[in-house]
Amino acid sequence: MNKVILMGRLTRDPEVRYSQGERAMAVARYTLAVDRRGRRNQDGNEQTADFINCVAFDRAGEFAEKYFRQGMRVLISGRIQTGSYTNKDGIKVYTTDIVVEDQEFADSKGGAPGEGGGGYQPVSRPAPSSAIGDGFMNIPDGVEDEGLPFN
Repeated sequence: MNKVILMGRLTRDPEVRYSQGERAMAVARYTLAVDRRGRRNQDGNEQTADFINCVAFDRAGEFAEKYFRQGMRVLISGRIQTGSYTNKDGIKVYTTDIVVEDQEFADSKGGAPGEGGGGYQPVSRPAPSSAIGDGFMNIPDGVEDEGLPFN
């Protein structure tokens, strides 16, 4: 099984190109900075991060082009794909990319730095009017136990 789930911040706006041919397809490339849990840099004050290259095709690529911006925190899932090529100096270069299958925002709107949010802003929801102190709703009088979807 080859499955990857990552959450990180975009290091820059996605770079999008369109394939040639009968049906042009968007190919979006972006890099996620993913924090390493429990690790600190040599100064001991900040977490270190891995910078992971991601590629999204077709509709996912169009979505990234339209909505993703530098600094946004996003959640992606996909698969690891490795490859290699020989550069102009004749040196073999190895590549590792995450081919994106699903991608979504990990913060609320305006949660990215520089957009007035500065981080995750949880949405507060009012309790239902018929909720009692422990968060459960009272069952109205006259409702038969047999009509409920559980025992």
